[in-house]
Amino acid sequence: MERSIKQATFYKPPSEQLKRVAGYARVSSGKDAMLHSLSAQVGYYSEFIQKHRGWAYVGVYADEAKTGTKDERESFQRMLSDCHAGKIDMVITKSISRFARNTVTLLETVRELKTLGIDVYFEEQNIHTMSADGELMLSILASYAQEESRSASENQKWRIRKNFEDGMPWNGTLLGYRYENGKYIIVPEEAEIIRQIYSCYTTGLGITAIMKTLNAKHVRTRNGNLWCKSSVMKILRNYAYTGNLLLQKTFRENYLTKRTLVNNGELPQYHAVNTHKAIIPLETFEAVQAEIACRAEKYTRTGSGQKVYPFTGLLTCTICGKHYRRKITATGPVWICSTYNTLGKAACASKQIPEDTLMTVAAEALGTNTFDADTFYNKITAVRVAEGNTLVFCFKDGTETVKRWSDRSRAESWTPEMREAARKKTQERGEH
Repeated sequence: MERSIKQATFYKPPSEQLKRVAGYARVSSGKDAMLHSLSAQVGYYSEFIQKHRGWAYVGVYADEAKTGTKDERESFQRMLSDCHAGKIDMVITKSISRFARNTVTLLETVRELKTLGIDVYFEEQNIHTMSADGELMLSILASYAQEESRSASENQKWRIRKNFEDGMPWNGTLLGYRYENGKYIIVPEEAEIIRQIYSCYTTGLGITAIMKTLNAKHVRTRNGNLWCKSSVMKILRNYAYTGNLLLQKTFRENYLTKRTLVNNGELPQYHAVNTHKAIIPLETFEAVQAEIACRAEKYTRTGSGQKVYPFTGLLTCTICGKHYRRKITATGPVWICSTYNTLGKAACASKQIPEDTLMTVAAEALGTNTFDADTFYNKITAVRVAEGNTLVFCFKDGTETVKRWSDRSRAESWTPEMREAARKKTQERGEH
């Protein structure tokens, strides 16, 4: 009996294409309550998206203590990059004001995503940007949000200026004082640090020396950080330590950019006298200001400006992340990590590189017999200075070359002057 076998075809339902959905959350303050709100938003969107049938959870992009301007939000920029990379089909956010603070930024971003076929859903306003009337509604609502932001900004400015007129400071984070009920109250142990800084400067110590002394004694700034030259200078420049206040020295450009500018007469300043107890006598403060000006004039170099060397801005320390800078030593020019140069080996255990050694190794990396600055600029984008005398040269074509350099011997490090001094010292010992 002849049997026949036929291939059976079974119905296969079409696979469901999941919509890739991401959430976006933002709070405009870094305060604990706001950060708790941000955490709650992230948790809400994570659960909401993952429970929705037909959706694939991409993630939640969150920014804290950022304005609603597009360029200043890291997570927002990362979200836009992922949208362009085709990783997202829809974005969900709480409201228009969380997504953008002004109409221009909002519409530009929405239209940018719309051209990519990406929908943005605003929960509070119940608007889908891909819908027919979505953009019209957004334009109207965003204008209201922008006006609300402007009004809030103006109210805040009014309150601040009213406080200025009453002699109340705006910033309460000042080493030496605590801000209580609109006034500065002296913190004795911190006030002593301020007095030491002024005393050191008036007795001839420099900013760098004061900084190193404070760090060596494990004294910290108001925020618990190590001292740097700018933080020491801010103490020496702060008029508030005299018991008086000069208010509105800076101001915000506008409610959209929120850029801080120095007040050069655009707005009135307020001089409040005897608003709190002084840590530094006014005479001492004025003497320090005169000394700062005197030293600046004495050590400021005249000419066309700061000289740029072949390696300027290109060498980066892999230990601390800071740039290397050029320094003249007794044995000649070297390139040294700025952290090591300022704070010492305890802060960064990097090594200084003699400039001639650096040029020789750079020439080897470029495949040339001698170092040529123009060739170096045209081919190299960066040089990473790693431990173990290692230099990683990054080329503009995306390739990298690793080179190692050797420490100079003690004999090579000696200058003719050093050799002559050593000879004389040996001769004197022989005579005795």
